[in-house]
Amino acid sequence: MRSLKILALVAAVSGCAVSTQQEVAMGAGYAQQIAKELPLVQDAELNRYLNVLGDSIARIADTRNLDWQFFIVDSRDVNAFAVPGGFIYVNRGLIERATNMAQVAGVLGHEIGHVTMRHSVRQMQKAQGTNVGLTAVCVLTSICESQAANAAISIGANAAFANFSRQDEDEADAEGVRYVIAAGIDPAGIPEMFEILLNERKTKPDALESWFRSHPLEESRIAAARARIARYAPDALRGLTKDSRNFQAFKARLAALPPSPPSR
Repeated sequence: MRSLKILALVAAVSGCAVSTQQEVAMGAGYAQQIAKELPLVQDAELNRYLNVLGDSIARIADTRNLDWQFFIVDSRDVNAFAVPGGFIYVNRGLIERATNMAQVAGVLGHEIGHVTMRHSVRQMQKAQGTNVGLTAVCVLTSICESQAANAAISIGANAAFANFSRQDEDEADAEGVRYVIAAGIDPAGIPEMFEILLNERKTKPDALESWFRSHPLEESRIAAARARIARYAPDALRGLTKDSRNFQAFKARLAALPPSPPSR
């Protein structure tokens, strides 16, 4: 009987119907693995601030009542990614390059968009269907203990979170603009962050390799973001928050931490 249940679960996850409960369970399993493999900032005050900022956007974007969680990866590399079910990760190197709160909020809005649009779930269904099914079985039944099983999970995670299509990125940009405006945050932070990264790539391309590998970015994407913002009535954009003393204190506290460990 147990084997029949497992086969049914694999079929459900590898096929078309992935429920919110399954998505959250898979995301929680990936989050446990990420916590073992990536250095996460453990400072309670820094994590509190990022979760308050992220929640202010996610509660507007989320129609499924997900339990959103936001994490800072203690890495000098510039990157951010989303895991199904509402787990969002932002590298310290990206936050350090931001000059105001709206820029980091734009990144969070973009990654939240990947979750609400279920881009990761779609990627997992397209790639390595067997591995994805195995991941769901591991998460929901706790039967995976072997190194081979863990390797399969890692393959599935890499396929799901590292290679969003340009259409996915465009959709997440559009959702990010919509979400931050609804949260009372200046959406100009989104194209501003893009410009910061593009300008740095001209002088330090290696420092941004992780970001550009997983987030295709050209000048046209900046123009598209600005065009979306321009479609809003001026009254809708007036008085939106661009920066705050709390964000600058957050950045200063982050900068005061010991240097990030070398990238593996």
